[in-house]
Amino acid sequence: NSLHFHPSIHAAFLLLIPLYSPLLPPCIHPETTLFFPALCRNSNVGSSFSINASTGSKKKVLIVNTNSGGHAVIGFYFAKELLASGHQVTVFTVGDESSDKMKKPPFNRFSEITSAGGKTVWGNPAEVGKVVGEESFDVVLDNNGKDLETVRPVVDWAKSSGVEQFLFISSAGIYKPTDEPPHVEGDVVKADASHVAVEEYISQTFSSWASFRPQYMIGSGNNKDCEEWFFDRIVRDRPIPIPGSGMQLTNISHVKDLSSMLTLAVENPASASGNIFNCVSDRAVTLDGMAKLCAQAAGLPVKIVHYDPKAIGIDAKKAFPFRNMHFYAEPRAAKEILGWKASTYLPDDLKERYEEYVKIGRDKKDIKFELDDKILEALKAPAA
Repeated sequence: NSLHFHPSIHAAFLLLIPLYSPLLPPCIHPETTLFFPALCRNSNVGSSFSINASTGSKKKVLIVNTNSGGHAVIGFYFAKELLASGHQVTVFTVGDESSDKMKKPPFNRFSEITSAGGKTVWGNPAEVGKVVGEESFDVVLDNNGKDLETVRPVVDWAKSSGVEQFLFISSAGIYKPTDEPPHVEGDVVKADASHVAVEEYISQTFSSWASFRPQYMIGSGNNKDCEEWFFDRIVRDRPIPIPGSGMQLTNISHVKDLSSMLTLAVENPASASGNIFNCVSDRAVTLDGMAKLCAQAAGLPVKIVHYDPKAIGIDAKKAFPFRNMHFYAEPRAAKEILGWKASTYLPDDLKERYEEYVKIGRDKKDIKFELDDKILEALKAPAA
């Protein structure tokens, strides 16, 4: 039961970047009109490969999960997918179970993990051995540390405990800005990025390892504003201030697709071993396009204004949820090595997220838009 893949493209073609277009009729899926050849730049991906189509033996997996930021939802979805596939899962969340952070998603939904047969524990990753006791694991995913000081104790414990495979959630922010997007596996990384030392240490310690570099993500249970930032303005009939031209490309992935990629690595360790994967969607979206898609999901009109942050003395990092530049990676290695395929569609995902946005009453919440007002005042644009 093997899947054999052979490349059908042997020459370099001009990259056709797939975009979500809110201008396409809903009956036409953009994937039918836009495509790109799966060619890796500066990568060592083989020209043909074979992966085992069967999952083989079931694994015992430990997920060391962060208690803050947007990455926590990755561990949540990964745990649920592994459990649904018959694997055993323990989720080790950083910190204390009684902390206020655990009242927020995805932590307040951990009953979905335990009801499916998974375990949840809390503690300090530096003392992972004390927390999990004598329990043994086949696979460890570190979805917490961003530097070697934090991750090293987990790696060392895993190695000494006989763990066979070590997976790490890195970041696509590791790449140096490029004039030739998208970022693909093998592109130059920032020498001072803390994730670099972590990836190197893991590769030196484990013979079976893989690193995953996500970007922005959405999905039920995410506690980091992304699409909500746009909804906040759209439902209140406020302009959406976007820095620059609005044509900057980015990548916004549903966490379901990220967890499915991780699961493939667990179930095909020989194929995944020694590889770095961009853990992202296979489609790009412009910043203006994201605003339009959010409005489309809400069934409301959208007003977009553009501004130069430097000209009006605004820090774009504080005023806007995405980087003010092209920040777009593609999952070429996952497609070629693991046979991964995206299963979600951003416009549909945003409709789901908007329904949740309204359900929790955020559309009625009193929200201050002080930075927006400063931008609009400088542009002499009305706030509504």
